[in-house]
Amino acid sequence: MSQTKSGLRLSARQQAWQFIKFTLFSISAGIVQAVSFALLNETTGFPYWPSYLIALVLSVVWNFTFNRRYTFRSTANIPKAMTLVFLYYLVFTPLSTWWGDALTNIGWNDYIVLGGTMVVNFVTEFLFQCLVVFRKTIDTNVIAERAAKKKDTPVSGS
Repeated sequence: MSQTKSGLRLSARQQAWQFIKFTLFSISAGIVQAVSFALLNETTGFPYWPSYLIALVLSVVWNFTFNRRYTFRSTANIPKAMTLVFLYYLVFTPLSTWWGDALTNIGWNDYIVLGGTMVVNFVTEFLFQCLVVFRKTIDTNVIAERAAKKKDTPVSGS
């Protein structure tokens, strides 16, 4: 699925590790989103949608920053990569705001709706970032270069 800057495909092990890192950073972003949503939802009297949108923006910025640097280890042009993420959210946000508002208006629990929406976001964003945003720039940053050098360095005393 994912490729490195040289066009080589990542091994199944590398892809699995990439997915694990994405999952862990997404969990941290989910915590940012859930906590900020709860604070806004419980303290402001806002309806579902503004609390959701503010919390979503906070989590997106958090998640993008960590995944670009550590999961995809990319030197992708930040404005271009963030624009692609913005385009993803240009579709996802209105849809998720609409279905979230519709479901909470018919009596679904706010937090059940938020949790389900976060799962849909997790899966679709991972695929979008792998296949679109960082597709040609995976493993191009300093962290990836250090890891590659470390791998090529012979172990002394062998």
